[in-house]
Amino acid sequence: MLRVAVIDDENLARQGLRQLLGAHPELELIGEADSHSSALKLLRRESPDAIFLDIRMPGGTGFDLLQALDIMPKVVMVTAHAEHASQAFDIEAVDYLLKPVRPARFAQAVRRLHASFTSALEPPIHSLEDHICLRTPQRTVTTPIQDILLLQADGDFTRVFLKSSPPLMICHPLRYYEKILPSPPFVRLDRSLITNLHTTLRLDRKSRDLATLVIEGVSEEILLGRTAQKRLHESIAIESLPAHGNPLPRNTTPH
Repeated sequence: MLRVAVIDDENLARQGLRQLLGAHPELELIGEADSHSSALKLLRRESPDAIFLDIRMPGGTGFDLLQALDIMPKVVMVTAHAEHASQAFDIEAVDYLLKPVRPARFAQAVRRLHASFTSALEPPIHSLEDHICLRTPQRTVTTPIQDILLLQADGDFTRVFLKSSPPLMICHPLRYYEKILPSPPFVRLDRSLITNLHTTLRLDRKSRDLATLVIEGVSEEILLGRTAQKRLHESIAIESLPAHGNPLPRNTTPH
C-alpha cells in the first residue's frame, strides 16, 4: 500500500481527489494540506510515498514546496494550468493531471504511480488526451499529444511535426516515442516513421512500389515503400475510425 497526501488550496478540489482515491484501496490517504506552510509541515511529519500536488496555492507554488523538501516523494501534479507541464517534466513528475480530473484518467495516473515504484526502466504509455513535453537542444515545448502529426527518425534524434508549428528536433530516438505514444492512432510504418492515423489523409502513388504520404500541415514529401503502405492500410482497417473520415484514399496515377 502506498501512503499518499493531497495538497490543494481548494476544498472542492481536495474533496474530488478524496472521492477518486476512494476507488483505489491500495492508496492510503495520510493527510491533506491547503497551503505551502501546512503542506511542508505535513510532508516533513508523515513522509508520504507520493503526493497529489496543486501548483498555485497561498505562500508559494507547488514547485517551491518541492524545493524545500529534503526527501522528494513521487509527485502527481493536479492543476487547471497546462502551461506548467514542462516544469513538471523537469522535476520528473509521475503524471500531470488537468482539472477536472475524470476517474479513468485518475486511474491511469495511479497505474503510472505504481509503475514508478516497481520499474524505472520502461516509460509510461500516454493517452491521446495527455500533454507531452518535447525537449529540443534549446528548450522544452509542451503540446497536446493529439496535435502530433508525424514523427521521423533523424539519427539519435526525432523530428516531430505538429499542427500549426514548424517541425521540432527532439532529443529522443524514434523508438522512445514508439513506446510511449498510444497505438492506435500512432503507428510505426517503417524504421524511420511514425504517423498519427487521425491526421493522415491519403497516399499519392508515384510508382508501383512508392507513394507519397499526404498529411495536412506537413509540407515535406514523405515517401512510403510497399511494406509501409501495407502497414498503413492494415492499421486504418483495424482501427476503423468513422469519426475521423473515410478510409485512406489513394491516387493510383503514377506521377
